[in-house]
Amino acid sequence: MLVEHVRGGTNSINVPPTAFAMPAGMAMRYDLPDPALSDYLTGYAIYASSIRAPMLNWYLPAPAMISVLVDAGPLTVSIGNHRFGPLGRASFYGPTSRAFRTETHGGIAVGIGLSALGWSRLTTRSAGEFHNRVVSLGSALGTDLSARLIEGLDALDGDALIKPLLDEVFGSLFNRPHPRDDLIRAFTALSVTDGVIEMKDVADRLDIPTHELRRMATRHFGMPPKLLLRRARFLRSFISLIRTDGMADYSKIDSSYFDASHFLRDAGTFLGTTPRRFIASDTVFLRASLRARAMVIGAPTQALHEVAKAAAIVPNRPTGEWDRPQPTA
Repeated sequence: MLVEHVRGGTNSINVPPTAFAMPAGMAMRYDLPDPALSDYLTGYAIYASSIRAPMLNWYLPAPAMISVLVDAGPLTVSIGNHRFGPLGRASFYGPTSRAFRTETHGGIAVGIGLSALGWSRLTTRSAGEFHNRVVSLGSALGTDLSARLIEGLDALDGDALIKPLLDEVFGSLFNRPHPRDDLIRAFTALSVTDGVIEMKDVADRLDIPTHELRRMATRHFGMPPKLLLRRARFLRSFISLIRTDGMADYSKIDSSYFDASHFLRDAGTFLGTTPRRFIASDTVFLRASLRARAMVIGAPTQALHEVAKAAAIVPNRPTGEWDRPQPTA
């Protein structure tokens, strides 16, 4: 597949072409995974640029993601003071609690969002190992998956074929249940609920001790629960401001913020700058993706994606059962 094969758009119905409007030389596509994969994969994102000169773009903190480059120039990623790259063809972006910047030189980037539930069924490794890191996909999830994705994408001649390929590659990888499935679903739902921020409150709702919640969150979501809850709260508020062009209208921020200064302190943590300065920087693909993703998938960003079958009540189970190692899929 070559850059000129990417037209943009979606396989979903009733989404207007204007949702994918991009500057000249750029294209974007979003697709939903097969419904059988919706608990494990949060969406497919395709970005393409025929501009071979260096281009910078900032992205919001996010859960884990698989990225495959096709017909692309070198790509580097910066998270805080750490720089990763030039990256290989297939990479694994661990869960991030900082905005990250990419430097690209044209080509196609295919992104596959991975939920915490998906991670738990793919591997026994802790997602916390990859917090704010980018590594080769082979080193994180195995060389077989990496090779299948690269070879499959290279052979395509149109971006409408990417979704069927990815559905096929991932179709049989999540069949082995994990003993924490219900707990992971329930915590996912709570993490994107307005006003939920206190770890003790979450632990009580899930009927588990706080130390068990901390262990589960780090292993399957990549970071401690308090940080995950703060990240979701900040992103809900930040995106609400972007959508209304109301960077000074703090009445729309999450109800658990005490005041605007409280929100701005979180902006320093998760963006590294103020919301106004961040959105005024290199965010062409970010701003377009917030619009397109919301129209195709429902949530404007991966960190606010809710697992469809989130359980309302999680049965209390012995610690030994929660921690039983699972074979790698």
